[in-house]
Amino acid sequence: MPDSSPALHTLQEPAPAGEHRTIAWPLVPVYVALIVFASLFPFSGWRTQGISPAEFLLARIPPPYWTWFDVWINVAGYAPLGLLLSLGWWRHGWVRTGWFWALCVGSLLSLSMEFLQIFLPLRVSSNMDWLLNSIGTLLGALAVPLLAWLGILRRWRDVRGRWFDADARGAIVLLMLWPLALLFPAAQPFGLGQVFDRLEMWLVDILENSAFEHWMPNFMQATEPLSPIGQLMAVLLGLLIPCWLAFSVMGSVTRRMAMVALVVLSGIAVSALSSSLSYGPAYAWDWLDQTTRLGIALAVSLALLQVGLPRRYCVLLLLMGLMIDVNLLNQSPPSPYYADALQSWEQGRFIRFFGLGQWLSWLWPFAVIAYVLLRLGRLPAVVVARRRQRLSQRAAANPPPEQA
Repeated sequence: MPDSSPALHTLQEPAPAGEHRTIAWPLVPVYVALIVFASLFPFSGWRTQGISPAEFLLARIPPPYWTWFDVWINVAGYAPLGLLLSLGWWRHGWVRTGWFWALCVGSLLSLSMEFLQIFLPLRVSSNMDWLLNSIGTLLGALAVPLLAWLGILRRWRDVRGRWFDADARGAIVLLMLWPLALLFPAAQPFGLGQVFDRLEMWLVDILENSAFEHWMPNFMQATEPLSPIGQLMAVLLGLLIPCWLAFSVMGSVTRRMAMVALVVLSGIAVSALSSSLSYGPAYAWDWLDQTTRLGIALAVSLALLQVGLPRRYCVLLLLMGLMIDVNLLNQSPPSPYYADALQSWEQGRFIRFFGLGQWLSWLWPFAVIAYVLLRLGRLPAVVVARRRQRLSQRAAANPPPEQA
């Protein structure tokens, strides 16, 4: 049952009816996927090694080999999960016990990952990791009452209410995931959704030596890289797509202009970080060639010219841009430098983040398409509700004269 303590409800700051829904719950499965990938990658070599779960559960703490980096990474890795879980239950009224349930979920998830690592030769199960993960979850969960007491949660809701529509939760989550998807090395700057080559390889493995082997489509017919015009279009659409997504849930022209600046600056910064992590700090800006700079300038100019467009036109441009961009990127093969970068992520220091980063890079455009189509399906009901709200407001402002 939701908590009913008056003292705690003063911190809870309950949302009135029709207020924005929390973005914590959509982010929880994404972060759980990150933890699973980081814990079990590369998901190969599963076998029974004759190790009992009691061996790592009852082992001494600390283990013989540990570093302070392991301590901090285990605590910090689970703190956001505790924060998101506690925030979700907090917004649903579970003020007194939300942190406890967040701790239970995070601790159980960590225990499950440590147990599964018993069957992976490249992983080592550790009760110390389980303890540190649980501590990280608890710290993240307890941060929510502190944020509420400081008024940060109320200020965030006020800012979100001024900037976005009430039903913009899905778009906000996708916009927050866009920089994370760019962190994985892309074949083209700001290019997401280049998945057809991997899909072809999977289908080849599945259909090999079967009656349907000759049905195999050939996605990667092109062997030449994109032309300069194609690269320019990829950069242009790669930046305009998140802008159109934001415009579809925003009404203020000035805030749309600020969002354009935020999208472009974050895209450039994350792309430079990705290049630095993949090739070295000396090559952080090598991706920013003349074609890319021209594409960024055109994207900024077109986005600023479109800040006054109605939402329905932004949705139309978003769908058209997504289809053109995905088709354009998947008609060109990856460059050899891109293949080298992937190898460094698969086998090097980024192994913990390889899986989720790759999937975000592949699926982000298709998730946007699914979100837009689902929103279009709800559009008639939303329009009717808004019209009824406007009619009721007009009736309240202009009451009919009293009958004699």
